[in-house]
Amino acid sequence: MTGASFPLLSVFLEMLFFFIFIMWLVILFQVVVDLFRSHDLSGGMKALWFLFLVLLPYLGVFIYLIARGSKMHERQVGAAKQQEQQMANYIREVAMTPADEVAKLHDLLTKGAITEAEFAAAKAKIIGQ
Repeated sequence: MTGASFPLLSVFLEMLFFFIFIMWLVILFQVVVDLFRSHDLSGGMKALWFLFLVLLPYLGVFIYLIARGSKMHERQVGAAKQQEQQMANYIREVAMTPADEVAKLHDLLTKGAITEAEFAAAKAKIIGQ
């Protein structure tokens, strides 16, 4: 019994092979990203791994997952935490209340960076008067 004698089975097998190939591409992409994200490898070793992944893609992915796969999750979590911290810092930096802005203006005034008239104009603009 082959897939040719059962058309529905043939379609199912084609879809199965297609999705397995797509899953392999996703894993390959994750391996390449992890390879270049890794700080414990030198540039030469990264180049050798990448060359291995290009020349023997299936075998290269499986060997990479066996040799270095245990640390992939740790690097992904570390990168996510770093990105989250950067976003939190950016939000804290950008999202200032009017009181914070007036305090910064007052600091500039006490340092002599702006004049009293500039301070009053900027304060009125912030407060909305």
